[in-house]
Amino acid sequence: MRLVFIFLTACFTALLPAAARPAAPPEPVARALARAGIPHQAAAFYVHEVGAPRPLLAIGANRSLNPASTIKLLTTYAALELLGPAYAWPTEAYAAGTLAQGALAGDLILKGYGDPKLTLENFWLLLRELRARGLREIRGDLVLDRSHFALGAAEATGIDDKPMRPYNTAPDALLLNFKSVRVQFIPDPVARAVRIIAEPDLPQVRILNNVVLDGARCGYWEAGLQYDLRDSPAAARLRFAGRLAAACGERERYFSVLGPSEYAHGLFRVLWHELGGTFSGGVREGEAGPDARLLSTWRSQTLAETVRDINKFSNNVMARQLFLTLGAEAEGAPATTEKSVRAIRRWLEEKGLVFPELVLENGAGLSRMERLSARSLGRLLLAAYRSPLMPELIASLPLAAADGTMKKRVKNDAVAGRAHMKTGTLDGVRAMAGYLLDARGRRMVVVFIVNHQNAHHAHPVEDALLDWVYRRDGADCCRGAR
Repeated sequence: MRLVFIFLTACFTALLPAAARPAAPPEPVARALARAGIPHQAAAFYVHEVGAPRPLLAIGANRSLNPASTIKLLTTYAALELLGPAYAWPTEAYAAGTLAQGALAGDLILKGYGDPKLTLENFWLLLRELRARGLREIRGDLVLDRSHFALGAAEATGIDDKPMRPYNTAPDALLLNFKSVRVQFIPDPVARAVRIIAEPDLPQVRILNNVVLDGARCGYWEAGLQYDLRDSPAAARLRFAGRLAAACGERERYFSVLGPSEYAHGLFRVLWHELGGTFSGGVREGEAGPDARLLSTWRSQTLAETVRDINKFSNNVMARQLFLTLGAEAEGAPATTEKSVRAIRRWLEEKGLVFPELVLENGAGLSRMERLSARSLGRLLLAAYRSPLMPELIASLPLAAADGTMKKRVKNDAVAGRAHMKTGTLDGVRAMAGYLLDARGRRMVVVFIVNHQNAHHAHPVEDALLDWVYRRDGADCCRGAR
């Protein structure tokens, strides 16, 4: 009788609709979760073939979770449709005073509009253009016009207590070179020493080098180094000690230093003097008034190129600049977080995408507040695939085992080169969302989010999910899908 009862129970369970059965991930994914120490209740899965009426897999898909950097998919897709792929940011240079025979008897004003990538090289080109137009001597000050962005104190605060990490650089309408310094560690076996070079070599930044060259094998190259980093708005001191193995070759790290005005002042002085210009003034905040004379306008790279930088390498600073630009373009300057949130919500509503659980803070994922469900993220990707701008968005996503944040990911050679996936990482958060071309040539939207203390062990789970989606034969629909 017990055997009959078990048999009848099994038959009855098999006849239940998918929604009534206990939601469980595919077996290989469940095993990977178990090995990672992550309960499947802490994870969310959503898999949907493009063009299919219903998802193949939807487990925990309605949970409101922190999506980390996969929220950049929302920011960049919205930007492509609202601004257009050819959108570019201007940066303007004005003269406030009399300009005669190459000498400016007054101030040079730089006005920014939020260019996400006004790098060292691009800023040099802007200044070179001024020199080519005849400006040689500046007898006044450098005036920085940042009025296009209006940010509160909270928006300028980093996500953790490491303000010199580049990801904590705050948005700025006139953000120069990400406000960062690239520090290179160069082994010199002949001199038996380690050279340290800072680029740009700012006068307010002091480098102290106590690093010893080591003949050991190269493991994790930073393991033997010690950092003593002290930074204030006016000056920074970077002291390095410990050992670096010669076998590691040249290495580098980036540090965000100084206050925005002090950094701009130092960088301008260095580059202007290199270009043969003369300047001995100070720096101050201000605006380009009606009497200021426009000297030159620098145009950034296009939005399509910017979106590639943001998604391929998960650049938080650029994503925040873009997020604020959406608000300024939608409701006028100055840009604010509130304007950007309203612009994105209106755009979603116009597309018929209602995400009641959505919480936006900066559109980059560098947030403990932002929330989105796996289902909503999957629906966003399905809508994006139908958009005329789909090629630009997909091309911006990291390609598995090829580039960006997925360059060293995916052990399965079959999946390599077939998955365009945006990744997301925070303490306690791992996420992945994008498109996979499976073994039968079907385009699949794949979303995975986990919020758990063991989330840092989730990479094998992501790999197992991609492998399962790639290899499945189509008949093995998963429990919990609806």
